[in-house]
Amino acid sequence: MVKKILANAYIYLILLLIYLPILVIIAFSFTTATNIGQWEGFSFDVYASLFSSDSIDIWIAVGNTLIIAVVSSIVSVVLGTLGAIGVFYMRQKPKKVAETITQIPVVNSEIVMALSLVVMFVFLGTYIFKANLFSFWTLLIGHVVLSLPFVYLSVRPKLQQMDPHLYEAALDLGATPRQGLWKIILPQISPGIFSGFLLAITLSLDDFIITAFTRGAGLLSGNGNIETLSTLIQASIKRGPIPVEMRALTLIIFLIVLAIVIFISVYRQYKSTHKKFRRPKENA
Repeated sequence: MVKKILANAYIYLILLLIYLPILVIIAFSFTTATNIGQWEGFSFDVYASLFSSDSIDIWIAVGNTLIIAVVSSIVSVVLGTLGAIGVFYMRQKPKKVAETITQIPVVNSEIVMALSLVVMFVFLGTYIFKANLFSFWTLLIGHVVLSLPFVYLSVRPKLQQMDPHLYEAALDLGATPRQGLWKIILPQISPGIFSGFLLAITLSLDDFIITAFTRGAGLLSGNGNIETLSTLIQASIKRGPIPVEMRALTLIIFLIVLAIVIFISVYRQYKSTHKKFRRPKENA
């Protein structure tokens, strides 16, 4: 009984330490005080300021962040899924080599990855293309390189759980390899693909190091360097306090993420319950 109480208390303590800073930021989003800790009265002025023309830089950063995250996640999911399927059907020795190589970026330091990408882009721009390559495309490549191994690791377990005889049976019944891929393999590994997409988009939204090293001009920033939320906050810290509008944006992002998590949980619960009620009817 005592062990159970201590275990629950430890869990709640960890959750409190994780969510307390977020709750503090959300609470101080309803005051116009520059520094957290000072309360100048309850007000929605921060939210009004967030949606005014004075906060255009924040919304440009939000747009850049979302565009990069969505595009890089889609590319990572396509390449990671096809790569996982290809490695899964390899012979044993090449398969082990490929799986070892895909795990290196996961355990490797992100700063090493960023520096290696910078060296590669500088070399290509100096000796081959004779131009400055840093742009949206170099940033996109950096985010894909970051997310791709995690997509692969999300899809691979679903391939291992898959029944391989279904694909073989589909080919025996006249299906082409492409039809077998779309109608047999992909539906079975779709949970892994979806998990990989969520993980990829989270990594991209959260990234700072690779973004700071590989970004260039483009997207909504025009001729200036691409600003994402992480680089904008880092630049703001250098100049002084973080803009108060970022607190309001924190609450908006938190509510959106919370709504997505609740929707996914409810959908999965509905799906599992629907399957339980449907199986007895099918057996009958």
